[in-house]
This record gives sequence, structure tokens and C-alpha cells, in this order.
Amino acid sequence: MFCPYENSCGGCTRDYSDLPYEAQLQKKEQLVRDLIGHLTTVQPITGMEQPLHYRNKVHAVFARKKGRIISGIYQEGTHKVVDVEDCHIEDEISSRIIADIRDLAESFKIRIFDEDSGQGLLRHVLIRRAFATGEVMVVLVAASFSFPSVNNFVKALRTLHPEITTIVLNQNRKKTSMVLGDQERVLYGKGYITDILCGKKFRISSKSFYQVNPVQTERLYGKAIELAGLTGEETVLDAYCGIGTIGLTASEKCKSLTGVELNPDAVKDAIFNSRENGVANARFYAEDAGEFLERLSRQEQTPEVIFMDPPRSGSSRKFLDSLVRTAPKKVVYISCNPETLARDLDYLSHQGFRILEAWPLDMFPYTGHVEVVSLLRNEQHPGENNHA
Repeated sequence: MFCPYENSCGGCTRDYSDLPYEAQLQKKEQLVRDLIGHLTTVQPITGMEQPLHYRNKVHAVFARKKGRIISGIYQEGTHKVVDVEDCHIEDEISSRIIADIRDLAESFKIRIFDEDSGQGLLRHVLIRRAFATGEVMVVLVAASFSFPSVNNFVKALRTLHPEITTIVLNQNRKKTSMVLGDQERVLYGKGYITDILCGKKFRISSKSFYQVNPVQTERLYGKAIELAGLTGEETVLDAYCGIGTIGLTASEKCKSLTGVELNPDAVKDAIFNSRENGVANARFYAEDAGEFLERLSRQEQTPEVIFMDPPRSGSSRKFLDSLVRTAPKKVVYISCNPETLARDLDYLSHQGFRILEAWPLDMFPYTGHVEVVSLLRNEQHPGENNHA
């Protein structure tokens, strides 16, 4: 794949952007084998048939360069903005919307935020598109809610892109690398979009964690639920549950589902999603996953199956220790970082868990990232899994 920005952008991984796709898959599979092959059987990697324009979430930072407005991504390791006109891994509709926002900002004379001086208004634009429903959210991230001619701006943008179903103005006044601020106003629509994943409807707000590659996400969650081997009688904990995607997908195959997530906005979405899908056997809690599991272990409340999908830093030692004390029959560990996965699996392998198998999946083509779903069995319950 030829990319004119590959030497400056940093969005893709240089070692992968020039590789044929099959070679990328081989390299990622070998990476996983090198890291955890001594702990378990690593299955062949699952790739994509069409590994381009897969990102349903597109973010652009805005800046001025030589008197004109540019938008794109920070150059790797810097806060210098690389002007990106067309990205091969981003959703094409979202990219066109960003280009038109850039032109509208010029015609409306919107001041672009300058990080050095702290002056200006428009900082970022975030687009989220639901591939299944076609709904589109536009988030304008500004240094202030005082956005001049905002109603006319919204009207002009919707005229150009009637597919937009909601527009949100997010205020970020902080000197921070975080894109979104804490406060926002809905300028048009519901303030969220709805997507369909694994047959379930999900509400996605501006701050919701939602996998950026829906095609591979369905495969990932399908494999995770398959590995769990649910019969309809199990109590299930979905740790780091986000807006409830994994748990709600599994809910009809288990007796009861509990989801725990630190982000309260995501938990609100999870509760909404549960009701929207008519799921009556699910409960969601806004709490640190490690502290929640610690309490369950003290109360001797043991989920039979735990799904865990921690951040790139992996699971905390508190969570892992509580997992050991709680002693579920099975754990399905979904990881976006094979290095921290290897660390955590190694620890659990010395604490009474057997790692039965691992399935790598290419969630982010043309980058060095690879997702892995692993199945663990508690050796206190040796006969509980058909995948042994």
C-alpha cells in the first residue's frame, strides 16, 4: 500500500505499511508465537478480506500552516500536525466530512486553536460512523462553547452531509494531549449514534469505548464466546466491560451477566444498551474492575466464567490476585497488547490456571497492533472445558 504520509504521520507502523498484507499477518502471528508460544498453543491468525478503510472512528487535529487551515494527525513523537488529505485505513465518508469541516472553518473564519499561545477555538474533530446503520456522529472539539454562528455552521455542514445524524460540541480548555474535554453540548440530533454488532444494538456516545474495526470485532467476540463454551447455566462477569459489547453479546447464552467498568459514561451506555436489547439478566456497575473482583472474592461470590478485556497496559496485579482468589472455572482474556498479555498469562500459569489456547486476530491492518483472545481453565475444575 503506497502512502504519501508514511514517513511522517505515525498513524500506521512503518515496518508494516510497506509489507504485502499476507506478510503482515505472518509477522504478527510470529510475534504472538514468540511471546506466548511457550505457554499455550497459538492458532493461525485471522486476517481481513478487505484490510482498508476499516476504521469507524476518525480523529483529526486542526492547525494553521502558511496561512491556511490543515487537518490531520500529529507527527510521531511530536505535536507537529501532518496535513492528511486521504488515509487508507480511515472510513472514507468520515474523511470527506473532515475535509468539508476544514473548508467551512475557513469560510466561517473560525479561529484555529494554537497550542503554543493557547489562543483560538477549534482544536479537533472526531467522527464516529456506525457501519451497520449508517448513522454518523460529528464531535467538534473547541476551547470554548462560544462558537460563532454555530447554528449556521451546523446547517451548512448538514447540507453538505445529510448522512450526519448528530453533532456534538465538546469543550476542552486544558493543556493536554487528551482529545475530548469533560463538558459537551448537543447541537443536532440525539447526541449519540446506534450501531449493530453481533445482532445487538449499541448506543455510542462521544466518549464511549467501541472497537474501531466492526468486521473483525464480530469475529473476535464470536471466538471469545465460542471459547467460553456457555451452556445457558453460567454466571458470567464481563470485566472492563465498556458499553457492554462482549457481555450483552453473550447474555443470551448464560444464566446471569455482571459487567464492571470504571468509566461511568460507558456504564450508562451499557445500561441503556441492555434495556434497548431487552436483556433482563444483566447488571452493570461503575467501579474499578480490580476492586470489584476483590469484593466478590471476599464475599465468596464466584462467577463461573470471566471475560476480561483490559487496556493496553494489561491487567493490574490487584485484579489478577483477586482473579486467583475468586477461582472462576474459565477465563477468556482478550488483549490488544501481546506483551502485557504474555506477562499476565505467565503470572496466571503459576497460580493454578492452564492456558489452553490463543487466537490472534488482525484488528488493525497496516499497524503493528494485534489482538489475541486466550482461553484459561482453572485447574481446580479440570473437567470443565471441551477445548482442553
